[in-house]
Amino acid sequence: QVQLVESGGGLVQAGASLRLSCAASGRSFSSSVMGWFCQAPGKEREFVAAITLSGGDTSFTDSVKGRFTISRDNAKNTVYLQMNSLKPEDTAVYYCAAGRPSYSTKPYLQNERNYDYWGPGTQVTVSS
Repeated sequence: QVQLVESGGGLVQAGASLRLSCAASGRSFSSSVMGWFCQAPGKEREFVAAITLSGGDTSFTDSVKGRFTISRDNAKNTVYLQMNSLKPEDTAVYYCAAGRPSYSTKPYLQNERNYDYWGPGTQVTVSS
């Protein structure tokens, strides 16, 4: 089992950067694919980024490519989402998730049904 807690959210102006962290407890972190999802008010939760066990493969939704990076430190049981050039449309609650490492294909990584454990979320608000 994996317990997840996100941190690093906040209120920033457009163009600023934030780094979200997700600290995991439990012995399964290094054997889990890790993902970030977000949910804006009135919208469904959607995929943002994911990273495989070793960090060798990553996947991003089109709207954040070139602006966000995802990384993980298995020694620290932590996954990061570096968010640069933030836009007002990035405003959302960001959730960290841990999933089964069955596949490393993009369709698999981007499907929230493949993630079993979720953090409570951290709010990111970007003002214009």
